[in-house]
Amino acid sequence: MAEGWKSAGVGAPERFGQAAHVFVIPRWELRPRVLLDHRRPACCAPRSQRRRPNPLFPMASHKEVEIKFRVNDRRALARRLRAAGFSPVTPRTREQNTLYDLPRRVLQKRGEVLRLRKYGNEWLLTHKAKGNVTRHKTRVETETKIADGEKLERILRSLGYAIAFRYEKFRAQWSDSKGQVVVDETPIGSFGEIEGPGRWIDRTAQLLGIDQNSYITQSYVELFFAWKRRTRSRAREMTFQAVRIAKSSK
Repeated sequence: MAEGWKSAGVGAPERFGQAAHVFVIPRWELRPRVLLDHRRPACCAPRSQRRRPNPLFPMASHKEVEIKFRVNDRRALARRLRAAGFSPVTPRTREQNTLYDLPRRVLQKRGEVLRLRKYGNEWLLTHKAKGNVTRHKTRVETETKIADGEKLERILRSLGYAIAFRYEKFRAQWSDSKGQVVVDETPIGSFGEIEGPGRWIDRTAQLLGIDQNSYITQSYVELFFAWKRRTRSRAREMTFQAVRIAKSSK
């Protein structure tokens, strides 16, 4: 920031889609407890007047615990989910994912993930820390909703990030209020994910007829490259178009 100027803080957006208010004022105009702008930014307001976080802009970190499993019959799985007390949360929806990394694969080497996801018409930015794999896969995940994913993509590119991998699927989400099960139709087959507390995952898997020996803790990137080695596919990304073109070129 230029000399003689000072950032006074960032105000929280008032509604979904509205940009944050950035307060920048000259140092020489600063007075104790007085700002020239008619609105006092959250960082400088009295504690009793500070705004609470806007629920429309969630940015929460949580420990993600999950496993994947292969799905051979999606209709049979849906029947078992209903019998186990699960209800649909979202219908079958197209999901597009783009992973970003810095030059020399800095994030990949650290075991981290930066992902921009479009689920239907909603955008979500997610960072995943390095995980720990036992019977389940566990990692800290931080994510937030994005109003305009295409603009964020331009920002990431301007900061030196580049596309590392792209994958897509059709996803349906189910929940019993304790955790969630998702059913994914991908270009390399159908998979399910069970996410929630570890013991709940094992109980849910048992209800769905999934043996612990069938648990998968690999990411979709890892599953894709294992599939490439097995099928000798020339597809470079896990999208329906890329896989279809690779099959037709054989």
